[in-house]
Amino acid sequence: MPATQSVSFVKAHLAEVIHEVNASRNPLVVTQNGASTVVIQDHESYQRTRDALMMLKLVAMGEADVAKGRTIPHALVFGSLKKRLKARIAAEAKARKQA
Repeated sequence: MPATQSVSFVKAHLAEVIHEVNASRNPLVVTQNGASTVVIQDHESYQRTRDALMMLKLVAMGEADVAKGRTIPHALVFGSLKKRLKARIAAEAKARKQA
């Protein structure tokens, strides 16, 4: 199947199109009046693309924070987390003793 199909072909052969897209893992560009209007993609590839874009967004946000000086030294972050973890462990141990 070509990587581009008309909307009328897709409407007439939807089950075949879905099967082919899922089997090949290749997206299908759908055209309407000769112009690209939509892409049909299998769910696994779509999810991988979304996950990759989310990671890129997080990297960009981190770079922006660094550029603006919005950072915290790792020793301070991990020190705070260590204190919270110790307090939680102590509270859970106390709760177990009381039970």
